[in-house]
Amino acid sequence: MLTIPRKKGESVVINDNVILTVLEIRGDKVRFEIQCPRDCTIHRNEDYDAIQGVARLPSCGTDLSP
Repeated sequence: MLTIPRKKGESVVINDNVILTVLEIRGDKVRFEIQCPRDCTIHRNEDYDAIQGVARLPSCGTDLSP
């Protein structure tokens, strides 16, 4: 994992085509802007986890043991 400290108005570039810019820091909340190509999919982590959970539902007869 990489941790990069940023202040309001500062950005991070990812993979030459995604730019994250810090818009506002208020208490423990951060608002940021994401600039990326239209074909880039973006989800909040909790939504992504839910989507992945649906995609990983076992078919009938599959053992659910870890």
